[in-house]
Amino acid sequence: MKPHEPHEMNNTSRQSQSGRWFTVTLFALAFAWVEAAIVFYLRTLVDRIDPYQPHPLPLAEGIVWVELVREAATMILLATVGILAGHNRVTRLGYAMLAFGVWDIGYYLFLKPMTGWPRSLLDWDILFLLPLPWWGPVLAPMLIALIMIAWGTLVTQWTFLQPRALSNRRVLGCGALGVLLALYVFMADAIRLVPEGETALREMLPAQFSWSLFLLALVLVAVPVGYLLALCGSARGTGPKRFSAS
Repeated sequence: MKPHEPHEMNNTSRQSQSGRWFTVTLFALAFAWVEAAIVFYLRTLVDRIDPYQPHPLPLAEGIVWVELVREAATMILLATVGILAGHNRVTRLGYAMLAFGVWDIGYYLFLKPMTGWPRSLLDWDILFLLPLPWWGPVLAPMLIALIMIAWGTLVTQWTFLQPRALSNRRVLGCGALGVLLALYVFMADAIRLVPEGETALREMLPAQFSWSLFLLALVLVAVPVGYLLALCGSARGTGPKRFSAS
């Protein structure tokens, strides 16, 4: 039986990693339905199924802080899934990215049959309220979510990538710069209105989205994924490296 042990261990590792991927994905989809349902309830109560209209945030004072804490709790939940599913810092981050990406896309997919909105991928949406209101077309966060899913899948399912996934500072720097630039694009209008106070932020309706800056941010965010794909390409022909017994 000894000659077969490495093969059996690799099969066990493969099943374990694939099982975790599907489990995290299932959790994220279920959580996306919960998120869509909550937003459906809130927007129905304030008559804002489509948020891009006058007074987009007509929430009572006592509800605002609850909603802000709920957003923070959502991020904690998604991060916790990654921590529980992964076995090292790379896979923990990878599963967290996977969960966030699937949750984000699933949210819009489920919101559509619930509400009839968004009507198109270019509809404006309020993405988050922390630390300031984020605005952007529905397509924008979905594109970022796809990149997160790709990175998370690569580092959790191909173990030979894990030692190098966070080792290249230039690659990580490009990704970090892309994240910061994307955040700026989403919050640019809110940043300009900060001196005018909370009321101005709650009444704000963005006039245009900077697609040029966002596409640059998207390219930078995608650099870590491109780097991992390049490593996969260079590994071809050197034997199976996808799974290890560890």
